[in-house]
Amino acid sequence: MEKKIKLIILMLIILIVLGVATHLFLTPSSVETEGSKNITDMLNRTVEVPNGVNNVIATSPPMTTVLYMLSPEKLKAVNFQWTEDELKYVPSEYANLPVVGGWYGTQDGSYEEFIAAEPDIVIESIDEGGDGDAFTVQERQDKFGKIPVLAVKDTTNVEKIGDSISFMGEVIGTEDKANQLNEFNTKYLDIVHDKSSKLVDSNKKTVYYAASSDGLQTYPSGASHGQLIDLIGGKNVADSLNQGNTTSGVQVSIEQVIKLDPDVIITNDMHFYNKVYNDSSWAHLKAVKNKKVYVSPQSPFKWFDKPVGANMIIGVPWTAKVIYPEDYKDINMVDVTKEFYSNFYHFDLNDNQAKEILLDSGLKESNL
Repeated sequence: MEKKIKLIILMLIILIVLGVATHLFLTPSSVETEGSKNITDMLNRTVEVPNGVNNVIATSPPMTTVLYMLSPEKLKAVNFQWTEDELKYVPSEYANLPVVGGWYGTQDGSYEEFIAAEPDIVIESIDEGGDGDAFTVQERQDKFGKIPVLAVKDTTNVEKIGDSISFMGEVIGTEDKANQLNEFNTKYLDIVHDKSSKLVDSNKKTVYYAASSDGLQTYPSGASHGQLIDLIGGKNVADSLNQGNTTSGVQVSIEQVIKLDPDVIITNDMHFYNKVYNDSSWAHLKAVKNKKVYVSPQSPFKWFDKPVGANMIIGVPWTAKVIYPEDYKDINMVDVTKEFYSNFYHFDLNDNQAKEILLDSGLKESNL
């Protein structure tokens, strides 16, 4: 009996050894790819990426913004230096991420600094359609060597951003957070689509976007930088300047702005906002006289523009309250702000902090 037991044990040991040997020597490809998987990116390229993506960098601010919202602990560098105002609501553990530049407006990316951050993957933005960006994506891949580069559709249109958010959530393993962000966006897009569709031209507010520190650069309808004005149903007064649909800013004179005399002025620039009510050049505009000048909240990302991207999702209800406060009384911006910051900016605001953000933007307490 004892001999039989020893024989059985010996046979089991032999079987285990043979099994390990078979795995090691007969199927080497399965071992080599055990820690990776193939993903089809949004340029329809097949890219091999690690199964667990823990370190990510993007080559442009709109993509970096999405990554920060979905999983800031996986973001290993940013493309820009946060300003003091922008850092106000950035948790300390993310405030000092390395700045590696990028390839967007400034074209100041450093391949060496990207590689030094040791990302598992690099996210590269492509335009709608994407075919024209194939060369650029391949150039990035050549420069980054073995680090996988994934092409992701442009996230600068707040109404078309959902697929890209979902894709990035899948790649970095944060599908639930991506779904949550898309659901938030859809909720407020549906509200403003419904209300703006009922506006008649005679009741539409005229709006001027003061995009520079002197307030004399602006964007017409069709430009991504002023898209929230169009979305909410405001009349962008820059359209009357006959500049067409352009993504580049339009330079105007104060005399032109006075002639346009908008109902509402929106700016992203704190310098302009802080001086406009004391600047005699602007004093006769009805938006100034009626205290209808508003500045986008700044931290950690601007709500209205720059960058154009997922940061504008919270800007949808804010812009609605700015232009048509009477039509959006059912939106409690204090609660909306707290929800968004907690879920996507990873910062728990109290009521007073949320109110401060909104009041500092020019909203009246009665309109919060």
